[in-house]
Amino acid sequence: MNYEEEQRNEIEALESIYSSEMTILATEPHHSFQLSLSSQDTRYDNENASCTVKFTYNAKYPDEAPDIEITDSENLSDKHLELLEEHMKEVANENLGMVVVFTIVSSVLEKLNEIVEMVVEERKMEKERAEKEVEEAERKKFEGTRVTVETFMSWKVKFEAEMAEIKRQKLKAVEEAGPKKLTGKELFMTDHAMDDSDVKFLEEGGEVVEVDESLFQDIDDLTLEEGLDGDDAEFSSVIGQNNDEGDDD
Repeated sequence: MNYEEEQRNEIEALESIYSSEMTILATEPHHSFQLSLSSQDTRYDNENASCTVKFTYNAKYPDEAPDIEITDSENLSDKHLELLEEHMKEVANENLGMVVVFTIVSSVLEKLNEIVEMVVEERKMEKERAEKEVEEAERKKFEGTRVTVETFMSWKVKFEAEMAEIKRQKLKAVEEAGPKKLTGKELFMTDHAMDDSDVKFLEEGGEVVEVDESLFQDIDDLTLEEGLDGDDAEFSSVIGQNNDEGDDD
């Protein structure tokens, strides 16, 4: 096999197919060139993945695989780059004895499209996952904590401990403050000795109040006119006359 002729013919074919993507880097001792490759899936206009692949022939290419290296990339992770390099070497070794650059390039373009599709799907799933987390967090705000026997008993123990501590603090504060000084009103209200003070005063003074009950025996015979004079007596007389006239009717 004439290796130089095989290599030269492939270079001419590649320059014809990839005129704008291909750059010749060297021709001696063997051809070295690079191709700028980019994803071409029209479904994802806003998403793109690209890489620059450098090929270097050797003296026995195509019976031996060329040297392949990714020199630049865009929107590709280290994992993606590693997968692409392994894939290109695998394709080259599967096609030994035949010029293989076009086959490798076509395969890389397909892989770039697959990577873009995978990245878009991963972003979509991540967005949905984040939205679900937000919805779940909002739902829990309104739902509150579900009460079980275990959670209730845990709360009860904590609550009782807090209340006991509050009570202890109050008792401590009272002890530290000492006996409370009562106001004059509080002293009066709490001194029950004052309840019978007037009675005791009269008993101790020896004075006895006597009431003449005969003074109140004829109280029913009293009239309104007695003890009244002037206008008051006249007004009472008028009232009495009106009452008598009403009785006659």
